[in-house]
Amino acid sequence: MGIMLVYDITNEKSFENIVKWLRNIDEHANEDVEKMILGNKCDMTDKRTVSKERGETIAREHGIRFMETSAKANINIERAFTELAEAILDKTAAAQGGRGEGDHADRVTVDRRQASQGGRSCCN
Repeated sequence: MGIMLVYDITNEKSFENIVKWLRNIDEHANEDVEKMILGNKCDMTDKRTVSKERGETIAREHGIRFMETSAKANINIERAFTELAEAILDKTAAAQGGRGEGDHADRVTVDRRQASQGGRSCCN
């Protein structure tokens, strides 16, 4: 239901692969799959070879969400997953006729306050 396409901002070749991956998704994935492009390693600005603007441009051309992240420094990781999950849920709700929140027996409510306590993430 959702796909994250991740490239390394310090590796031009990984960015060039995004177009190939998008073509593959168009050919093989469900047409209403939610997509997001992530430029990873944004903490390594001194080694950057792919500008943020280039990432934003390719995302805009394909009508896809974009964000820069750093798995190492835990920058925008939770936000990326949350935004993609919310987009999937919104699309699912719209496909089901936009029913009210109480009508979603299969929906899990996430308490974000609990998730942010302790300053730890799943990968620390």
